[in-house]
Amino acid sequence: MSLQVVSGISRCFSPIQNRLLLAIFSVSVASVLSSCEKPSQPAAATAPPVTVAQPAKRTVTDWDEFTGRFDAIEQVQVRARVTGFVTSVEFKDGAIVKTGDLLYVIDPRQYEAVAEQARGQLADAKARVELAQRELERAQQLIKTQAVAETIVDQRRQQLQSAEAAVLQAEGALQRADLDVEFTKVKAPIDGRISRHLVSVGNLVQGSESGATLLTSIVSVNPIYVYFDMDESIYLKNSRLWFEGRRPSSRDTANPVHVMLSGETKPSHEGAMDFLDNRLDVGTGTLRGRALVNNQDQSILPGQFARVRVLGSAPYEALLLPDTAIATDQSRKIVFVVKADDTVEARPVVLGSLDGGLRVVREGLKPDDRVVVEGLQRVRIGAKVAPHAASGGKP
Repeated sequence: MSLQVVSGISRCFSPIQNRLLLAIFSVSVASVLSSCEKPSQPAAATAPPVTVAQPAKRTVTDWDEFTGRFDAIEQVQVRARVTGFVTSVEFKDGAIVKTGDLLYVIDPRQYEAVAEQARGQLADAKARVELAQRELERAQQLIKTQAVAETIVDQRRQQLQSAEAAVLQAEGALQRADLDVEFTKVKAPIDGRISRHLVSVGNLVQGSESGATLLTSIVSVNPIYVYFDMDESIYLKNSRLWFEGRRPSSRDTANPVHVMLSGETKPSHEGAMDFLDNRLDVGTGTLRGRALVNNQDQSILPGQFARVRVLGSAPYEALLLPDTAIATDQSRKIVFVVKADDTVEARPVVLGSLDGGLRVVREGLKPDDRVVVEGLQRVRIGAKVAPHAASGGKP
């Protein structure tokens, strides 16, 4: 509506109506002008900030890790060697005992009586020897004068020999009787930790070889064995390293071993390889290994489980990254690398073991690569980022 038209129309209305009409006209014009303006453009997207770092480079050593179980080097079932009633128990259940410590006492009186009888029989046999010796000497004197026949001398010599044999028998019987008396005092055969007592005072125990009564058991505690099974692939890898001269064989070298107990995050005990079996188990395809572990503090008990780390390579130079910088793309492990133009690319990598809290990267990285270590959720492959270096420049 033009101003001329408005002016003409205004002549037909009162002053108040004219002002109202003018206000409506102004609002309409403002609406038309605003509708003709171009829409505002959104602000340009800013590059997301990320933290980058170059891989750490240092000398590392690979370790093969297994699940193992501890077992005692020596373990003994303590059984009765003579029959009788238990008169005392001389140890505390679960205590550490030394070789020769008294454990049980079995009533010795019947065996002491048998020993006394054997001593009497030995004394009698020795007396017979003396008598036979004198009779033989007399016969030998008489034979010189032809007073007795030679057959008499032979008989006296045979009597002496029989008497000497009886002495040997009596000595053997006495030794056996003395042993029975000694066996009434049951002593610890090895150093170690003893179990609970299985027979109380007043009970009859049997000492026969086929059915001897079990009294308790003892296991050695320091050092201690840890057994573990390695699969065929690790065995073949270590064999190749041995043939190439890059790792000593555990068959003839006490390769170092680190042990982590349940709930531990770093090794608490050290040991050395002690044994490798001579064949793989056909059922599981594994090879049994054994290490000798120091247990000076006696904190490890036979039967415990542990994580066992065995030397897996010679020292070598490697690149390392924190595990938080590593992502998974289906079956691949990848890291995000920031290129020179600050765009992101995904780089497939081959990983190794942990070393000092960092993951070894065997393949896929160069020492001067800038790897995203924080802010992985904000990066897009091919998109630009705003990188800033981690403190120190290394992960």
